[in-house]
Amino acid sequence: RDESGVSNCSGGCALNWPPLVTVRDPSAADGVDGDLLGSITRDDGYSQVTYDGVPLYYFANDEKPGDTLGEGVGGVWSVVSVE
Repeated sequence: RDESGVSNCSGGCALNWPPLVTVRDPSAADGVDGDLLGSITRDDGYSQVTYDGVPLYYFANDEKPGDTLGEGVGGVWSVVSVE
């Protein structure tokens, strides 16, 4: 359960929900409001991408682009939609 601008997912959580990390400023693709993209520094020192202040993650069980198997897991995780 993250807070705006803070990632609380580490250890086993980060194995199931790998953080979306970056080495430079994130850039927006078509349909994404670039003004809402940002990054935070995680406790492990990595820079994690945020959208509207919310840290972004992958789901380890997703296998291909477009998979959304993590939607609703534990009543906590939600897929980000730009629509």
